[in-house]
Amino acid sequence: MSMANVLHMNGGMEETSYAMNSLLQRKGISTTLPITKEAIAELMCNSSVALGRLVIADLGCASGPNSLFLVSEVIKVAHKLSSEMGHESTDQFQIFLNDLPGNDFNNIFSSIQGFKEKTRKEMGSCPDSEPLIFITGVPGSFYERLFQTDSLHFIHSSYSVHWRSEVPRGLEENKGNIYMAKSSPQCVLEAYYKQFQTDFSSFLEHRAQELVTGGRMVLTFLGRRSAEPSAKECCYIWELMSMALNQMASEGLIDQEKLDSFNLPLFTPSAMEVEAEVQKQGSFAIEHLELWDMSWNAYEGEVDLPEALQDGGYNVSRCMKALFEPIIAHQFNPSREIIDEVFRRYGLLLSEWMAKERAVLVSLTVSLTKRR
Repeated sequence: MSMANVLHMNGGMEETSYAMNSLLQRKGISTTLPITKEAIAELMCNSSVALGRLVIADLGCASGPNSLFLVSEVIKVAHKLSSEMGHESTDQFQIFLNDLPGNDFNNIFSSIQGFKEKTRKEMGSCPDSEPLIFITGVPGSFYERLFQTDSLHFIHSSYSVHWRSEVPRGLEENKGNIYMAKSSPQCVLEAYYKQFQTDFSSFLEHRAQELVTGGRMVLTFLGRRSAEPSAKECCYIWELMSMALNQMASEGLIDQEKLDSFNLPLFTPSAMEVEAEVQKQGSFAIEHLELWDMSWNAYEGEVDLPEALQDGGYNVSRCMKALFEPIIAHQFNPSREIIDEVFRRYGLLLSEWMAKERAVLVSLTVSLTKRR
């Protein structure tokens, strides 16, 4: 099943929207900012970006405050570096924000004017030297061509490239699971890996055509440390959701046949698997590649939290609902009450798990340079 018309986050600004439940992703972007800033600095030292124009694409931009957070940081650092290097000031920025057609682009567009004013103020620009910032929405799959040849200087993507273009074929034997699990047969693991190889190879090929020579790309996505695709570190979070859905199917609350055919369209690769695909495709040099951890609970370590946010399982469940509610709604066509019950049960299972173990999210960040 193609994901182009199904996969999107909850839109709007309501309590269950992605915009109101994306602190975890914000922390991920903040953690990788040093890598992004280093890539921008190296780009500007070794290319013609100093001529005053920088073209940026953010792939899988989603909606809400995160959509323009990274863009703001890149603009500020590029403007500052061009002055420090004695180059002509980089004062024109073309920003392309990409996501699938179902994304809430209107949420982003409504915030653009305020974003521009805030960014210019933070840069300390006087009216006569204010940078020109052009922002364009680009709906479409990043597993296809999105931009003109040799038109981009920098590409960024955070927590998007682990999504697959479609659910892998050949998962009929994965009943009882919604992703790879310890009980999944080998053919299921192979199908997921093959889909990753196909998708990531296409992604790299298209981006190689769109970036200028020497252009940079920084990608962050869910990953794993283990060589085992179904390792607990990357799969337990989905196994708990599977448990909640199976409970409800056994009670007749959701359709068992639909559950048996339900599998998530994602893959959490290892560093070795990412490196192998980059080398095989051949257009990019890896400048930096690392795995790093953070808690699935975005509020871990925060003080003076409301009582509800002190429950880590509740916090993770809210985040996951913002991500997965549209997919579950498409698969099962449930009532609002049933969807709420899915994530209530999921939150309880998460809380039980997190009382015993820390819920760790493994992320993989890779910084690449186009070399041909």
